[in-house]
Amino acid sequence: MRDNAVNSRMSSPTAAGDDPGDRFERLYAEAERGAAVVPWDRDTPHSLLAEWTDRARPDAAGRRALVVGCGFGRDAEHLARLGFATVAFDISPTAVRTARRRHAGSPVRYETADLLDPPDAWLDGFDLVLESMNVQALPAGIRARAIPAVGPLVAPGGTLLVIAAGRRDDEEEVEGPPWPLTRAELDAFAAGPLVPARTEEIIAPDGGLRWRAEFRRPA
Repeated sequence: MRDNAVNSRMSSPTAAGDDPGDRFERLYAEAERGAAVVPWDRDTPHSLLAEWTDRARPDAAGRRALVVGCGFGRDAEHLARLGFATVAFDISPTAVRTARRRHAGSPVRYETADLLDPPDAWLDGFDLVLESMNVQALPAGIRARAIPAVGPLVAPGGTLLVIAAGRRDDEEEVEGPPWPLTRAELDAFAAGPLVPARTEEIIAPDGGLRWRAEFRRPA
């Protein structure tokens, strides 16, 4: 019942009109006080990330990874266990503080940052960038700016992995958040020097469409 209440609040028209950073900070702060539950709070990495790393066996030796919108760090910790020197960021200071506390002693560097204004040192800086289920939580105008902001974080020779809820072109847009991504929005991640490498359409256990896509930056 509590999860349903949170999901309802996150999907309300009022929430959709809020500043996304403020909205997520409020949710994480309420969760810290025990007044809410974060629906995506899990102990294990996203299943589509775990499947991908099992299959692709990415070479982590001496490589850097960046996790966009890390939340409490479940995906970041997974990449660190594989051997990546991992940086993970979220726009919510409370989420970052909680991640550091939960994973005390972790090699992951958790930072508070905004995807639309990342530190200059991060540009062209990471061999693997993970964007999992984040930009779909942004209203259309901000989403259109956020999608092409991810690619510049990928280093030459690096990979961007995108995991997102999806909708087909003939499906009506839902009243989010979240707003599942169209194929055109997914393809828009191939900005600048990035080129599409592989796109998968996956049907989730709930019957919904999920995208898992790889983009590569030539060396």
